[in-house]
Amino acid sequence: MSCIDIHKSFGGAKAVNGATFSVPKGQITALIGPNGAGKTTVVNILSGAMSCDNGEVRIGTQEVTRLPNYKRARLGLIRTFQLSRELGGLTVWENLMVAAKQQPGESLANIYFRPGLVRKVEAENRERAGDILAKYGLYELRDTWARELSGGQKRLLEISRAVMAEPTLLLLDEPMAGVNPVLIDRIGEHIQDLKDDGVTVLMVEHNLGVVEKICDYVIVLAEGRTLATGLMSELRDNKDVVRAYLGGVLDGRVDS
Repeated sequence: MSCIDIHKSFGGAKAVNGATFSVPKGQITALIGPNGAGKTTVVNILSGAMSCDNGEVRIGTQEVTRLPNYKRARLGLIRTFQLSRELGGLTVWENLMVAAKQQPGESLANIYFRPGLVRKVEAENRERAGDILAKYGLYELRDTWARELSGGQKRLLEISRAVMAEPTLLLLDEPMAGVNPVLIDRIGEHIQDLKDDGVTVLMVEHNLGVVEKICDYVIVLAEGRTLATGLMSELRDNKDVVRAYLGGVLDGRVDS
């Protein structure tokens, strides 16, 4: 995935001002930067949740700048949000079932004329949902209302639901936000597993220790522009990057 010279303004204030970068295929890439850098706005533009004023977004060689988010999802682009958006009125299991990529039961024609196909795919989806819930430690909670989960469990549910959609490119907006240190390690392991399964990951993250531990590549935004790219170990010595952070500190967790 790549974006070229993208711009976005809100009431005359520029949130994104010419950001340009590429996300390496099959890698875990972190999108970092200080407060107001435009990180979430960029993710919204990449996912199709928001349109840019100018610029270009591509998935592979295909331009998707004006493509709506549901069509980008069909191309394998799935995202999560800063605040977990569980479907609280559904069970944990049902949250995954509605995210399944193949849903022949949505067609009345299939229900009436191809019921065998509907039952077959439904069974396959249920089995896959169970496997994912087990992997993410949520299987014992499968019949629990999603709204009753803890904050950390909701974060796991959000990621597992994204996995259920079979992404080839996954955008994670602050996946470690609001979770305890033990769960941070678990989520990091799950993200690395996704990479091993061939999923390309772009994650907005404030915990720079996590970034250095699990990310292969880092993109730094500042004032809506791409400030630097490279390995975290290299960027620690980049004076422009250090200067961009509050207090000139680039170590541990930096709030942004």
